[in-house]
Amino acid sequence: MKQSNTFIPTMRETPSDADVISHQLLLRAGFIRQSTSGVYAYLPLGLKVLKKIESIIREEMDKINGVEILMPALQQAELWKETGRWSNYGAELFRLKDRHDRDFALGATHEEVITSLVRNEVKSYKKLPLTLYQIQTKFRDEQRPRFGLLRGREFIMKDAYSFHATEESLEQTYEDMLNAYTTIFTRLGLDFRVVIADAGSIGGSGTHEFMALSPIGEDTIAYSDTSSYAANIEMAETSSEYEKSTEELKEMDKIATPSQRTIDEVASFLNEDADKLIKTLIFNIDDELVVVLVRGDHDISDIKLKNTLDAKSVELATEDDITKLLSCEVGSIGPVKLPIGLKVIADHAIASIVNGVCGANEDGYHIANVNPDRDFAIDKYADLRFIREGDVSPDGEGEIKFAKGIEVGHIFKLHTTYSKPMNATFLDENGKAKPFIMGCYGIGVSRILAALAEQFHDENGLKWPKNLAPHDVHLVLVNSKDEDQQSLADELYTILKSYRYDVLYDDRQERPGVKFIDSDLIGLPIRITVGKRASEGIIEVKFRHSGESMEWQKEELTEKLQAFFGLS
Repeated sequence: MKQSNTFIPTMRETPSDADVISHQLLLRAGFIRQSTSGVYAYLPLGLKVLKKIESIIREEMDKINGVEILMPALQQAELWKETGRWSNYGAELFRLKDRHDRDFALGATHEEVITSLVRNEVKSYKKLPLTLYQIQTKFRDEQRPRFGLLRGREFIMKDAYSFHATEESLEQTYEDMLNAYTTIFTRLGLDFRVVIADAGSIGGSGTHEFMALSPIGEDTIAYSDTSSYAANIEMAETSSEYEKSTEELKEMDKIATPSQRTIDEVASFLNEDADKLIKTLIFNIDDELVVVLVRGDHDISDIKLKNTLDAKSVELATEDDITKLLSCEVGSIGPVKLPIGLKVIADHAIASIVNGVCGANEDGYHIANVNPDRDFAIDKYADLRFIREGDVSPDGEGEIKFAKGIEVGHIFKLHTTYSKPMNATFLDENGKAKPFIMGCYGIGVSRILAALAEQFHDENGLKWPKNLAPHDVHLVLVNSKDEDQQSLADELYTILKSYRYDVLYDDRQERPGVKFIDSDLIGLPIRITVGKRASEGIIEVKFRHSGESMEWQKEELTEKLQAFFGLS
């Protein structure tokens, strides 16, 4: 493709609203353009990379018998109402009405649509297992779109759904999909980790996320420094066993702590370590107030709390709720002498506290020498806290470290989360109707484009892997007015195309400096410059990843390119 004939609007200045490097470089290099907040157009270079990403995904889906379809983006509300998600999915769902006042949604996800499709068409266990997938635009009304393609309102996604007669069949497909995803992200060249995750609004259980490591990632990964263990920080397991002091139990002592409300303030005021304090919080869990206890140096994971109680909604109680319940402010709450019937859930670490400190449920006071079970009752112990760096890895191997990651893939075991409420059934070998057992598997295709840009760049621009670059070779003609240069550049363009290289030929009437800056921005693996030694048949070749430059004779170009691209 001649650069004068294509559409690559590069930019010299970084847009002021582009906060992360992927957003900046994809804009500056002419891969994308913003249409409105959180919505982007993919220009020729960006689209070519997307197509290569999609090709790798399709190849690996085909290997595990995934069948590609394309479902409607416009979805009728009745399907969402069958599962209850029309009312509880939230404000991210784009909702609209047609001219007949019927409710519709733009597809944020397709669990209801695919379940409806399969329940109408698959009636027997003999047709199972079945895995269907699509690559399609999704829509979510993000409150605050940001980071370019990483958090948008319109994005491209690969979503797959599997249907099974047995849990064993689901487990096999889930494992196949996990391996396929691992292969996909490896082929894409991403530095990533597979982490234990939460199912979120999709539902189901037993989920894994695929995280591309990046300092600007919105998720924190907890991983072992010596093993393969990795989990989203919200889900990383913590120990249920803690060393307990053998000191003698003391009598409770009410102590004045004026204006001391936070854990740090109280610990400092009483000259105690934070791990001796009991942090007491009250949550509204499915419209029931519940007391939750963790050690003073720990923090509560809302996700763990939600999963422990199998709850639909978890949020901190309001100050009004707390005042009505205990007649004190948040910083003075404690588990001693609570109202009868109020449920108390505690993290495992609470059981090891001896002669601890807690709020007195009276403003300006705390109680010292508090001991679980002796001085207050606990309805249930569970793993409720966030893991911390330096903790022993849950698999017993190494210590926990933290890293930031961009979620590029997520797989779920849905079981019957959608098939039961939608009455999607098949007949088993005994002729009995049973709900489909389901799995769900997503990849953020357009998000991968940004994740690659985050991992493959330098101060001059993008540095695409060979298998994903929008073109293989950037052929740069320095001076079109020089007959020798023009003739050699045209000759090389013809030769390279005959060898089936995808060539971007910069034939523009621009200064050499502009061409070289654009070339570095675009980031193709090889740049071939036809310049002042063209009359000698000598060209300059620069490798984008290493920055190495050398001169080649034109006769050796194809052989050396074949070696570079692994074609020899």
